[in-house]
Amino acid sequence: MRLLLLCVAVLSSTQSVLAEQVPDSAVSKRQTVAPPTGLLTNFQVEAPVLTPSGSGDEYGCIYTKLLMDHSFGYSYGVPFVGKHTPPPCSFNRVTMNFTVTSRGRQFDRLGLMFLGDIEVFRTSTAEPTANGIIWTYIKEMQQYDALWKTDQRIIFDLGNLIDDTYTGAFNTTLTATFFTVPDSPATADTILPISARQSAADQSSAFQIPGQNASVAYKLPQNIKRAVVSLSACGQSTEEFWYTNVLSSQENTFAASTGVLYGGSPWREVQLLIDGQLAGVSWPFPIIFTGGIVPGLWRPIVGIDAFDLREHEIDVTPWLPLLCDGTSHTFEIRVVILNDDGAGHATISGLAGSYWVVTGKIFLFLDKPGFITKGSKIEINEPPPQFDLSSSITQNATGANETLTYNTVASRDISITSTVTTSSGTQTVSWTQHLSYANLGAITSQGLVQLTVQNTTGMDSSSGGYANTYSYPLNLNSSYFVNAAGDLSINGELTRGLGFNVFGPSVFPSGVLNFNVTTPSFFNLAGQLTPQSIQLPNSLPLFSGALLSTTQTGAAEYYSSASGNGSYSFGTTEQDFSFSGANVGASGATYELYRRHVKAVNASVIEDEQTLLGRTFSIPMTPPGSGTSLPGSDGFSIRSMLGRGPGKTKVELSGA
Repeated sequence: MRLLLLCVAVLSSTQSVLAEQVPDSAVSKRQTVAPPTGLLTNFQVEAPVLTPSGSGDEYGCIYTKLLMDHSFGYSYGVPFVGKHTPPPCSFNRVTMNFTVTSRGRQFDRLGLMFLGDIEVFRTSTAEPTANGIIWTYIKEMQQYDALWKTDQRIIFDLGNLIDDTYTGAFNTTLTATFFTVPDSPATADTILPISARQSAADQSSAFQIPGQNASVAYKLPQNIKRAVVSLSACGQSTEEFWYTNVLSSQENTFAASTGVLYGGSPWREVQLLIDGQLAGVSWPFPIIFTGGIVPGLWRPIVGIDAFDLREHEIDVTPWLPLLCDGTSHTFEIRVVILNDDGAGHATISGLAGSYWVVTGKIFLFLDKPGFITKGSKIEINEPPPQFDLSSSITQNATGANETLTYNTVASRDISITSTVTTSSGTQTVSWTQHLSYANLGAITSQGLVQLTVQNTTGMDSSSGGYANTYSYPLNLNSSYFVNAAGDLSINGELTRGLGFNVFGPSVFPSGVLNFNVTTPSFFNLAGQLTPQSIQLPNSLPLFSGALLSTTQTGAAEYYSSASGNGSYSFGTTEQDFSFSGANVGASGATYELYRRHVKAVNASVIEDEQTLLGRTFSIPMTPPGSGTSLPGSDGFSIRSMLGRGPGKTKVELSGA
């Protein structure tokens, strides 16, 4: 049996650890001491990331270093720039701790971390309160071992604005812990960016689409035996709530009442092209940031993946006969939408709205030096996606448009195959994708009420043993109302989920390694700082797959007074999370590793039960709060706040 130490923040290092690893006292205090009274602890429900808290020959040195200690105030176009030098010992595993505090008023912001020109972490912020907030996110980072083992320029871009109204700066600390675990999976030998490559100018390397050609060209090594591309993409500004957009032909349905709607349909596709040919796609997860829909939904439980936006991987090994020919080849990322004619016909076109933030990475696994990978002509079978569109409008007694309903159904199949010869022999390699999508939208009360019911499902697989099945269900109902006095209320209800199952050799950590190696460790438990000692088995099965399933349900209200009495948000959010290891093969057995049920009311957690390998922990609770003070909305279009179009301001709607 082994002892597992559980606590919620980075513990101070043991005496046996090199002194150089210990952050300065201010950083250590921020990451280890209980939050000050009144500070709200935000968190993302996730599987725990276990990191050794002691040392031993089995794990090599355990070396923690400070990467960043920085406050993002007025920081648009002014990212943090730092340096990384490799630790003075060997390692094959890296975890990163990102801790943030903020106080005042502020929107949620997008943050991107780069090692050189390569994006390695995409996150977003929680929205602060007057009394202040804190959160910690711990992320596995060993997929970037090839980068961590060389000197790197760190670029952390978190664009923020400070003025008389929006006063919250984001005070951040970033540390990395390096150590060794036995039988660690192989990581890429070389990683190349699909990015704007602006690190030499101390700037973010993210592309913005439209407006930039998200394309790079490389002459790749000729001894590649496996190649994978990952895509990182999310909508911002008028594209933040793309999944609530209407068909292009219906944009002006409520122009005379509540304003123009955003179009392009609620379907989006992120494409990877190699030399102009489609190599794979991502149908994106509908991320909801902490200011999305109604802010009261996301205190203190943030939306699924909001602190760590998930990337999509595409195996491009079938392209190796082309990529290893010694000439230059292009890799391009596109985001496309649907334009329809109002009669049920649609065509794919480039993104018109503003905007998507995209980057990619090329992970290369190399063969013996001097060997040249060869192969057959690439067979590409990728017919256009199939669409089924419909919509209808009803009028009221005055002839004004009262309701709009619309349906968007899509499916796509991709298959790419070739024969590849490496030093290990000749084999047929393939990449396949099967995706399905359905979205039902209904906008009623002349644009004041909107229902969105959407689901995306997919199955990706490669001949190398990698497989990924996923589903993104979303049921969202939101409404807003402005009375004659100018008081605004916004209401929202949602049920959403993520199913994400990974089998075989993903380039990203699946999370099961955390449990295959049961070291003395720590992880985040809802802000509680009391260590707990538990007994775990000496060994667990060596899992070949990871099964993740989570569901969030919530309801919230936002109220803004026209009389100057303030703005407030109230809300209830509940989340269930399950994470299991799986063995692919004859047994097909699954093993539940971690489960959590948590419920928050008005920014207070009132239920929280977590189970780790069959051992249940009930976390001490606090009584429900009374809501959170928020900025007013007089100068903003209510429709644009909800992501439905440019619309009209509160003053215009009230007639005041």
